[in-house]
Amino acid sequence: MAQPKTAIVLGASELGGTGWVTAEALAARGVRVAVAARRVDKAAELARSIGGEAFQCDATREPDVEAFVRAATAAFGAPIDYAVMAAGAGVSGMIDDISDAELRRSFDLNYFASVYFVRHAARVVRDGGAIVLMSSIAGTNAWPGYFSYGGAKAALQMLVKYAALEYAPRRIRVNAVCPGPIQTPAAMSLLAHPEAGAIAAAEMPLGRASTPAEVAEAVVWLAMAPSWVTGETVHVDGGLHLRRPPDVDAIRAALKARPRAEKY
Repeated sequence: MAQPKTAIVLGASELGGTGWVTAEALAARGVRVAVAARRVDKAAELARSIGGEAFQCDATREPDVEAFVRAATAAFGAPIDYAVMAAGAGVSGMIDDISDAELRRSFDLNYFASVYFVRHAARVVRDGGAIVLMSSIAGTNAWPGYFSYGGAKAALQMLVKYAALEYAPRRIRVNAVCPGPIQTPAAMSLLAHPEAGAIAAAEMPLGRASTPAEVAEAVVWLAMAPSWVTGETVHVDGGLHLRRPPDVDAIRAALKARPRAEKY
């Protein structure tokens, strides 16, 4: 009898968030999943719900990342089939005024953390396995006020290409998904806002932001499909990359006129 496939997901602490839903989607396909996050209590809640394993891991600390992937491999008693990096966060600020600490935090979380993840995950992923990273439309389309985040994600997309080449001899495929705004709980104060949400949606050809489940399905396909795709960054944004970014100033004005604290 074939052993079940195994996966690790780093960055799965928000109920209904992309990492959380990705872990659920993998588990629904019979994959044994180990999840990790800086807040281990939330990761543990997810692990209980999917019959998986949970670990504490600060994605910006390389020793944490190494310990997580090794502990997950030991818990499974087998190499990893699929490794998913979902940790990351938008960092705002203009070139002229962003603090050095915020600039470094943006790259630590949105680029260097992925370097650490690829490096250590590849050491425990079986030959023929897959690694999937999480990029952002800010890495391909300039969003005013998010230069550090966009720069970090652009670097991540080049990391995908180099990693695809370096691990090709072991047939490990390395890809990324590239969402626009996602309907996560954290983003709904914007996306469900009557005026600001409409401004954002107006630039999306398919008419709305993607759901976490839609992004998760793309991650799962890149990980599990018997494809020959590697070195790719796949947009999952309803076509937003085909148009200009939403008007950030107009969105801010709408939010200021009707604060986020209101319930929608």
